[in-house]
Amino acid sequence: TPLAGTEVLPIVQSGVTKQVSVANLTAGRAISATQLTLTTGNLIVASGQGIDFSATAGTGTSELLADYEEGTYTPTVTASSGTLTTVTATGNYTKIGRQVTVNVEITLTNAGTASGALLATLPFTAGLFPSIGIGREDQNTGTTLQLRIQSSIPSSVIILTITNTTIIATGNVVFGTITYFV
Repeated sequence: TPLAGTEVLPIVQSGVTKQVSVANLTAGRAISATQLTLTTGNLIVASGQGIDFSATAGTGTSELLADYEEGTYTPTVTASSGTLTTVTATGNYTKIGRQVTVNVEITLTNAGTASGALLATLPFTAGLFPSIGIGREDQNTGTTLQLRIQSSIPSSVIILTITNTTIIATGNVVFGTITYFV
């Protein structure tokens, strides 16, 4: 029967017998094993710690995976010119280390005076390198879109465009996916 950690054992220290629990004996001790199998529950890593891959060959600057997150967010959507009257947007993301993949859906209920490219905020500010993604205008037209993050405008915004035309029109629904690094 495995120990629960609440059992008490007599320990003699400097000639004095003390009662010590199993939890007292193992607290703060490193576990060394060739393999770890969890049959139930989760592996929980302390805040600020991660999985260290330094035993693998390579010359990377970091071999520590210290961040994984999935979530939803509400992008703020604007136009490169004019004003959108009514727009709704939803987004979700997966962040693994420094890499973020974002999916957005934007519905233009009333395009107002807007024209040009759509601009949608990101859940995390992008790093120094530009990124390009793909998307499509609503399910009816299926027009392929270009999504990009560039350094000339805030790196917290995705630019959604179609070459030589606008995606901004009342009733349009736009979907896009982009992967970038923070």
